[in-house]
Amino acid sequence: MSKEENLQLQLPDWPANTALTFARPWLLLLLLGIPLLAYLRGKRGPAAALTFSSTATLRAIGKQSAARAGKILRTLLLATLAIFVIALARPQLGKSLTQVEASGIDIMLVLDVSGSMLIKDFTIGGEEATRLDAIREVTRKFIEGRPNDRIGIIAFGGRPYVVSPMTLDHDWLLQNLERVRIGLVEDGTAIGSAMAVAANRLNDKRSKSRAIVLLTDGENNAGKIPPNTAAEAVKALHIHFYAVGAGINGIAPVPIFTPRGPLTDTLGNILYENQRVEFNEAGLKEVAKIAGGQFFRATDTKSLEQIYQDIDKMEKSTVSVKKYREYRELFPLCIMGGCGLLLGQILLSQTIWKKLP
Repeated sequence: MSKEENLQLQLPDWPANTALTFARPWLLLLLLGIPLLAYLRGKRGPAAALTFSSTATLRAIGKQSAARAGKILRTLLLATLAIFVIALARPQLGKSLTQVEASGIDIMLVLDVSGSMLIKDFTIGGEEATRLDAIREVTRKFIEGRPNDRIGIIAFGGRPYVVSPMTLDHDWLLQNLERVRIGLVEDGTAIGSAMAVAANRLNDKRSKSRAIVLLTDGENNAGKIPPNTAAEAVKALHIHFYAVGAGINGIAPVPIFTPRGPLTDTLGNILYENQRVEFNEAGLKEVAKIAGGQFFRATDTKSLEQIYQDIDKMEKSTVSVKKYREYRELFPLCIMGGCGLLLGQILLSQTIWKKLP
C-alpha cells in the first residue's frame, strides 16, 4: 500500500491570521475630541503683558521661532493624549488559529475506457462530445466538490489499471484524470475485474464510509472475474455501490474500427459514421442489485451531471472547525510611549523652549 493510501482522514489545518483589535473600541471615540481641543487651545491664550499700538514690528521679529516651538510642544501634548486614549481602549495583537477536522469518505471512481466510449452522443458546452470526454468533465467537477474525501481512479478496458490510488491531493488527482483515454490497455469491458480491484483498494476498516462509482456504457465481455461475483464481494465489504450506465438507444456518430483501432484520416482525426447504438440496462441493474447499490442511467451530459449530484448528496462528508485566539496586550507599550512623549514635552518646555515670565 502506498504512502498516499495510509493518510488519515483527519486533516489538521492551522492557518494563522494576525490582526490588531481593541477590547474597548468605543473609547476610541474620545479621539474625536482631540482636534476640537487643539482648535480651542489655538484660539485661546493668556492676557497680553504689554500693549502696543501696532504689533507689526514684534510679529516680524518673533513670529516664526515662537510659533514653531509652540506648535511642537502642543503637538507632543496632543499626541500624548491620543496615545493614552488608545491605551484605555486596550489594543491587542491577536492571532487566530483555525483547526479543520475532516471526516471524509473513501471513493473509488471506476471509469470505462473501452472503444465504444468514443461514441459521440454527449455534448460539452453545446458541442458534440464523446462519452469519455463528458464523463471526464463531470468527474472533474465531482472531485472538485469533495475536497475532504480520499478519491482514487481506476480505468478499465479489457483489464483494469489504477490511474490514481486514493489521495487527498486532488490537484494531482485531476492531473491524472486527464491521462484517462482510450487505448492505454487492450479493448474490451472488464467490469467484474475493475470492481474487484476497486473493492480491494477500499478494504480499509478505518474509513467512515466507502463507495464505488462505476461508469460504463457496455456489458462485461472481458476479465477473469464475473461482475456478479465482484458485486457479492462489494456487498460483503459493506461498500456503497453506484452503477451509472452511459449512452443512448438510437442513432449516434460511431467511430469506424479496424483491427488496429479507430480509423483516422491523414490529420489523425477519428472517422465516424452514424449507426444505431443500444445499451442493455438489465445486466448492470442486476450487478447493482446484488451489490446492494443503486443503478442510474445517463443519456446525456445533463442527466450525467444530475446523477453525480445525487451521489454527492448521498455520500456526505462532515467537517468540524475549531477556532482559537491568542492575544498580546499592547496596553503597556502605549502607556510607556505616552509617558515618553509627555516627559519629552516637559523637558523641552522647561529647557530650550522655556517661556520667560
